[in-house]
Order: sequence, then C-alpha cells, then structure tokens
Amino acid sequence: MLSEKELREKAKKIKLVAFDVDGVMTDEGLIFDENGVEYKKFNAKDGQGIVNLNNSGFKTAIITARLNGTVRVRFNILKMSDLYEGQKNKEEALEELVKKYDLDYSQVAYMGDDLPDICVMKKVGLSVCPQNGAKEVKAIVDFVTEKSGGNGAVRELCDFLLENVEDKSTLCPLYLNTRVL
Repeated sequence: MLSEKELREKAKKIKLVAFDVDGVMTDEGLIFDENGVEYKKFNAKDGQGIVNLNNSGFKTAIITARLNGTVRVRFNILKMSDLYEGQKNKEEALEELVKKYDLDYSQVAYMGDDLPDICVMKKVGLSVCPQNGAKEVKAIVDFVTEKSGGNGAVRELCDFLLENVEDKSTLCPLYLNTRVL
C-alpha cells in the first residue's frame, strides 16, 4: 500500500478509469430468475460518482468477463465511454483503451476485486479494490477503499480522483457545488 502522498501523485495523472462490475459496481451477489435471467443491483451514489468523472473530462469504462443486459443498461444510463463485455482477457481490453485514447498506462486507474483483475491491476497507474476484494487483490493494489463493492466503493474512488485533479477548471460545476444528479 502506498502513502497518502504517493496515492495523490498517482491520482493526479489519471485520465481514464475502468471498472469491473461484479463485486465492484455491485455487491458480490448474483440474482437469477427461474428462466436464468440475471439481475444486478447498482448503487445510486456510485453512479453519481461516475457521472461526476464523465462531466469533468475523465474517460470511464467497464471491463467485465460477463455478458449481461443489465450492465449495458447501466453503462448507457451513466453515459460511460467504453464497454467491454465477455472479456476473458481483460488485458486486451485495457490495451485497446490505452491505444484508443493515446494514453500511457500510468494515466489509467482500474478498480477490480478478484483474481481475473490482477493482470490489469499490475499494468495501470492506480490500482484499486473495494474493502471486500479478494485477499490476493488487496495484497497488490495501491489503494483499498473503506467501502465495499456495490456499497459506495466506486464513489469513494471517484471522489478521491476528483479531489486530486490539478486543474480544477476542468471539474464539472455541479461537482464543485452540489454533487446531485
């Protein structure tokens, strides 16, 4: 784990934030109906955090191994930049994002919670996991949030990044004043 000063220095460089879904944007539960349709519950404050990032010039992405219509709906509602579903190799998605936006890996933050996320976390400038992340993930990330996945962890990361933006003129006026959606 890094010192607060080191974390803030890394945060200043971030231009793109990518998120896993299950255990990060949602709690660790998976809900299926009798027809096999999968449902997810998202946190409204986490969503507002992503909207705040979008409105302040950050690119935001989802990289998930699962295919789920609920994720696409949430992605569209939040007007995120990029969606990578069914990604068994999350590194390929990350590489595409870095090339697409002409970024260096040091300008990317990634939030994941389990073993498939480690390969991506080792490449990015700021690696983050929620409090309920797997112990193997917690051992290698730069930052573990106080909140758990689906319960404010995403918002915690978003607010941290926005607090550390060097050029405050890029921040969305709503974020500076009210933080409401």
